[in-house]
Amino acid sequence: MKLKINFIVITFLVTFNLFSQNTYVFLGSYNKDKEAESIQVYQLDTLKGKLTKVTSAKNVINPSYLTVSPNGKYVYACTETKTPNDGNVSSFEFNPKSKTLTFLNKQRSGGENPVYVSVHKSGKWLVNANYTEGSVSVHPLLENGKIDSLTQNFQYTDGSVHKERQTRSHVHSAVFSPQNDYIFLPDLGADKIRCYRFDETLKKPLAETKNPFIKTDLEAGPRHFTFHPNQKFGYCIEEMAGAISVYQYENGSLKKIQRINTHPDKIIEGFESSDIHISPDGKFLYATNRGKENNIAIFSIDENGMLKTIGYQSTLGKHPRIFALDESGKFLVASNVITGNVVVFKRNEKTGLLKKTGNEIKMENVSCVQIKRI
Repeated sequence: MKLKINFIVITFLVTFNLFSQNTYVFLGSYNKDKEAESIQVYQLDTLKGKLTKVTSAKNVINPSYLTVSPNGKYVYACTETKTPNDGNVSSFEFNPKSKTLTFLNKQRSGGENPVYVSVHKSGKWLVNANYTEGSVSVHPLLENGKIDSLTQNFQYTDGSVHKERQTRSHVHSAVFSPQNDYIFLPDLGADKIRCYRFDETLKKPLAETKNPFIKTDLEAGPRHFTFHPNQKFGYCIEEMAGAISVYQYENGSLKKIQRINTHPDKIIEGFESSDIHISPDGKFLYATNRGKENNIAIFSIDENGMLKTIGYQSTLGKHPRIFALDESGKFLVASNVITGNVVVFKRNEKTGLLKKTGNEIKMENVSCVQIKRI
């Protein structure tokens, strides 16, 4: 009888904990109008996929990319993106109880046109990638969520073979390794994936490695990167080539084992691949294609890390820059910049395929979506 009561209590506590955690969707945009709600927050119904608006922030110029702190208390944004001679990273405090998103502070990003920002799992460090002149910057994070002054900045000048798009470095993302002891920087302009050791105990955590970069195929244009949940494989989406390169990963080292197109056609005019994510169960990979395609390519992942194309899903809009999967793996949310719509898809956990839910919201120039269960 005692065992039965204990089981009921444990079941109740687990169920209560699951339902007490809410899932929030954070949206950024290319918006220079200070009166516009440039950052918006919605709550995601994890049963039906419906989005309900919670709060927003104004007086923010071009918050093009967002990330949420590990504890869910703070939102960090690339701001003044695509603003000549400018570029900042900004912090906000999110309070789901009071339904507020409060601006805390901002710091110079260390370069023009910041496009990606990551937070270390400790919540003590912020790393951002600056696209235009090609650089990476590191800021300490204070206990109150504010961003401290720049502590490291590395700039690159090397380019690659494309005469228009690769005249110099264009770092497009900054992604921590599974253990957060390395950081990888896909460089679209140089056809390289740069790598640094990251020691969170140091005042200047970035340190050079024996192999500071790995070369990609020429005119690949590496853009975003993600790791498999098993920590054995890494996947880089290549914007210019419309391909994904698959790597074996171990202790800061990448070894390419496959390259597969994000579309059956090798050459498509106006084609641009964009974002890449893996389902929480590690069985499927998703990648967005912009330009004429405007779809999500869907791949199954074998035990050896290799990809196999299994289908495509229209994003029901134009120019899907960023998308995200919720932590349960049930839903995928895509943001379409040109058409200014955010679309929720239901994910079949067995087949990996996507199905439209009919749930959609409008947000002008929406450029980024992040999802966090709090």
